[in-house]
Amino acid sequence: PTPPTALPADAAQRRLSKGGGQCPRCGHANLFRKWLKPVDRCRACGHDWSLASADDIPPYIAILLTGHLLAPVIILFVFEWQLPTWLAGTIVVALAIGLMLAILQPAKGMVIAAQWWLGLMGYTRERPGAE
Repeated sequence: PTPPTALPADAAQRRLSKGGGQCPRCGHANLFRKWLKPVDRCRACGHDWSLASADDIPPYIAILLTGHLLAPVIILFVFEWQLPTWLAGTIVVALAIGLMLAILQPAKGMVIAAQWWLGLMGYTRERPGAE
């Protein structure tokens, strides 16, 4: 594949654009062809994303973030507002499902971007100006 004109220069400029949904290498095309299935090749820069294997890391990230975001909500529902258990449980489960679904794809995109940036899982570590 041809290198893009502007590779990110450092970790701070790494392309985690649009919530991890764009190609981390060029930032122009979609990283996913389906909800969690990455494309085989980027349509813009031609980079091979078939090596992408985030495995269990995105669900762990989603569970961790969801738990930390919902803990104060649960405390508020139970201790401050004193909602009935069935109502608090129903609301919390609905929020948990929504948060998990909202966090999962961006987390997977960011894990794939980090693998590419660090040169892991068979990716070549690319840097601006490197031959």
